[in-house]
Amino acid sequence: MRHFVSVITSAALLLSPIAPAASSTQAVDSQAAVATTTPIKHLVVIFGENVSFDHYFGTYPIAANPPGQPRFTALPGTPTVNNYILSPTLLSSNPNLNVANNSGASNPFRLNRNQALTASQNHSYLPEQQSFDLGLMDRFPLRTGKGGGTPNTFPQVVNTTGLVMGYYDGNTVTALWNYAQHFAMSDNSYNSTFGPSTPGAINLISGQTNGIGASTNGPSSNEVADGRGGFTLIGDAEALNDACSSTGSFNAQMTGKNVGDLMNTAGVTWGWFQGGFDTTITNPNGSHGCSRSTVSPITGNTVTDYVDHHQPFQYYASTANPTHARPTSVSAIGTGTPANPEPANHQYDTHDFFDALNAGNLPAVSFLKAAAYQDGHPSNSNPLDEQAFIVNVVNALEASPFWSTTAVVVAYDDSDGWYDHQAAPIVNGSFTNQDALSGSSACGINGTTPVLAGPNSGGLSVQGRCSPGVRTPLLVISPWAKPNFVDHTFTMQTSILVFIEQNWSLGTIGGGSLDTVALSIANMFDFSKGTPQNSALLTLSPTSGLPQ
Repeated sequence: MRHFVSVITSAALLLSPIAPAASSTQAVDSQAAVATTTPIKHLVVIFGENVSFDHYFGTYPIAANPPGQPRFTALPGTPTVNNYILSPTLLSSNPNLNVANNSGASNPFRLNRNQALTASQNHSYLPEQQSFDLGLMDRFPLRTGKGGGTPNTFPQVVNTTGLVMGYYDGNTVTALWNYAQHFAMSDNSYNSTFGPSTPGAINLISGQTNGIGASTNGPSSNEVADGRGGFTLIGDAEALNDACSSTGSFNAQMTGKNVGDLMNTAGVTWGWFQGGFDTTITNPNGSHGCSRSTVSPITGNTVTDYVDHHQPFQYYASTANPTHARPTSVSAIGTGTPANPEPANHQYDTHDFFDALNAGNLPAVSFLKAAAYQDGHPSNSNPLDEQAFIVNVVNALEASPFWSTTAVVVAYDDSDGWYDHQAAPIVNGSFTNQDALSGSSACGINGTTPVLAGPNSGGLSVQGRCSPGVRTPLLVISPWAKPNFVDHTFTMQTSILVFIEQNWSLGTIGGGSLDTVALSIANMFDFSKGTPQNSALLTLSPTSGLPQ
């Protein structure tokens, strides 16, 4: 049985009641009259990159608070979560001290704020399963660990595969810890399947990584035969026909439906907003087109803004904008149906989100992917640049007329292979040579563990979708979020899709989508009294993550 203990400490956070926001535009909420099953009329999903739950919340709510770093002090009554604080032996005698991990054998250790930039770990479909070692959770350095990439190499294990055991605390991921204090977070949410960015992004919008309909430069290690004459995507493909895709790489297009199709049918406004998507812009450093780049103010590194394999709607012919065409106007952002199409086809740049918001136009559902230097992905981004993006989005929404009916979800596409101590029960099995969760070529028990169907399989089961994967952070920031609440409901990336389907009465993807088995994120909200119970604004500094 899990025990939850209150952490009684003092708090000094600057909060103020919700008040009508100042705005240069007298916005008329076009979504207010659209029927929803909850008071949420606007959902904004910030979809970050490559973070396991323990990597960001391993010691929450206890931070080291060294001199000179943003200080985090937990609120009274903060519940403990399923992390190292709940199970302290994980810090002192972790299973990954196992000699099988060679020089990378290590307990979890704190990465300092000046170690924000690290190497990216191995986050492929098979190695992530192998790191679990049949549920012993003791082979992360051996299977997914990569070392190096930090400006400050103390402790020395950072230079080995043991880096995979590193974690940040509230002195670095300060904004996320403060949001968790005042809103809701989950300690039991997972990738819908194992593997890297593209499967995670597609699971967010369709819950279905089976059904590669067309591809170039294959066969590829990023796909696996589904056992029904087709292929399942298990790795990073580039989107077929995206003008910014590399023609020499494995390019793929998916069949079946995604949530964009459901919203178009229902007339719900929506958009995917990704940094670098607008190829008409020239950045201050002179870069332009698909090669637009930004210099990180944290690391000084120059990083290309747009990553095409992070853009899931580009994999579907019905929702793609292959030429990166621009919307006809700011007021048209979020609109368009197959009968009355808009040239952008709901695919935009992040600046379009802010342009529309400032003009009083907030779509019902907005998916946000930061430019690569701010997306949180190790090696090209870091928690501090990521924090600035998240805080700027939330601050802008809090200052808008839409805040009282808005929810912001912060979720992640994959774990990057970073250590997380908690495995989940298998929901969907798979039995290919790329599976190893339960033994050789096995995720589950063949003939016993359910295996969902695929879009082109005639309703028959398909392989390559071992589910769920690694545990990742999930937060809900909203006046309707339960304050200082930790949700223990078992959810996954596709649970966000389920909430959208249910809130706007869209129906389901079906056809073997994980939306048929995933639970919604609804328990992170409190709609019981008909008015927001979390009636405080929390305006944070993009730099420090502290209240301002």
